[in-house]
Amino acid sequence: MKFAKIRALALGAASILAVTSGAFAQEYALRFQHSDPAGNPNYGLAQEWTKMVAEKTGGRVTVELMPVETIVAHSETQDAVAAGIIDGHFTDTSYFAGKEPALGLIANPVGAWSSPQQMLDFIYNGGGKELMNEILEPYGLHFIGPTTPGLEAFVSKVPLDGVADLKGLKLRAPEGMVQKVFAAAGAAPVNLPGSEVFTSLDKGVIDAADYNIFATNASQGLHDIAKHPVYPGFHSMPLIEVSINKATWDSMPDDIKTAMEESVKEYAQYQIKMLDERDQQAVAEAASDVVIHDWSAEERAKFRSIAKQQWAEAAKASPYSQKVYDILTAYLESKGLMSND
Repeated sequence: MKFAKIRALALGAASILAVTSGAFAQEYALRFQHSDPAGNPNYGLAQEWTKMVAEKTGGRVTVELMPVETIVAHSETQDAVAAGIIDGHFTDTSYFAGKEPALGLIANPVGAWSSPQQMLDFIYNGGGKELMNEILEPYGLHFIGPTTPGLEAFVSKVPLDGVADLKGLKLRAPEGMVQKVFAAAGAAPVNLPGSEVFTSLDKGVIDAADYNIFATNASQGLHDIAKHPVYPGFHSMPLIEVSINKATWDSMPDDIKTAMEESVKEYAQYQIKMLDERDQQAVAEAASDVVIHDWSAEERAKFRSIAKQQWAEAAKASPYSQKVYDILTAYLESKGLMSND
């Protein structure tokens, strides 16, 4: 949908901002669209965020969180937020890399993170939040904060204990940064939809797959045919942004802004904890013939070293991409999270 059409739809949209009679007492009834469908665990968990917002603001802010495609397509929410069709979105930042390539790099710098806390620390203490707003605010959005479902595990029919085992490996990986990094590591990536992962593994079309977190992989029976999962994951962890219409944000008093920021921080820890518990339960309940591989710090560093070359290529896409690359790699190096090249 073209931006002009988005703006036209905004004429009939109801982005509600009601000011009550009490001194400085403002009430905001907000509508946010999520990037997952109603049946997805991430969407279900995110309903807790709406409760946190109401509690922390004393009911002065309410959020209706709608599943993907309710108002606009998943790739159109940025324009919809800017136009006031919806007040905010709860979505994977990489969906908007076509508008600004830097968003693809900051959203999922493949190989960068070994835990959700590392990514959150980068956003809050390493310059990531300021960078996100520097990129997003000109488009009419304000980045409140991040969350993430955590590190995606890896499913494999063959043992994978390090980078050397990736050479020649036929694996499913989505197009973009994930596929580029695995190809650079010597693997043979194939672009397949998620719906074909099980069948492709079962028939030997592929030997491994980048797919989802451990618990989800287990629940879908992938470990029945691919008995060498890598956990915790070593490659992919998406940044899920919680952003709001900038004009709405600017209209809010400071105490509400603070409460909104605190709600996102609290929710991120809640989501990470809940999904980690599900992962741990799935690991504990794994069949005796399933061998879980946990990569060493040295092997993770090797993978990051390979990934860094692809980040450097991605940095050439735009001035902001270069800025993301510079700030990200400086942070990783300061924390000892990247090998010396």
